[in-house]
Amino acid sequence: MSIEKVREYLRPLGLEDRILEFSVSSATVELAAEAAGVAPARIAKTLSFRDAAGTGCLLIVAAGDARVDNRKFKDRFRHKARFLTPEEAIAFTGHAVGGVCPFALPEGIPVYLDRSLRRFDTVFPAAGSSNSAVSLTPDELFSASRAADWVDVCSGWEEAAGA
Repeated sequence: MSIEKVREYLRPLGLEDRILEFSVSSATVELAAEAAGVAPARIAKTLSFRDAAGTGCLLIVAAGDARVDNRKFKDRFRHKARFLTPEEAIAFTGHAVGGVCPFALPEGIPVYLDRSLRRFDTVFPAAGSSNSAVSLTPDELFSASRAADWVDVCSGWEEAAGA
């Protein structure tokens, strides 16, 4: 079970007690926000894309109110943004859609955090299942996910944030 892998992954980091398990689905931004009792923007959604070669993937974690900007994505990664299918998400990440998260991943999957997350004290990424989340600061998320870098590949959130 994926949430158990995430729990084991977060244990040595002292973060396993931050996992929240819900009696309802948290598979979408809206459902996760309702389950966690936070604004949808604070849900740290993990988006899974094909890599440039088309043989692997990369993950981008972004605020719940952010949208991937195709031009920014292509400028940063030098290829068109192509989402993984649900079957590919499981095959590449080990997590099913609705529970894809940046933890307990197979080796070699790069994780990037979008700057849309930096405006919050805490954010809530999934914890490996469609009814879980984990409460982390953006810096804790960066460290725990072993993120490669902060990126600017999303838009739409600036208007919502009043930026």
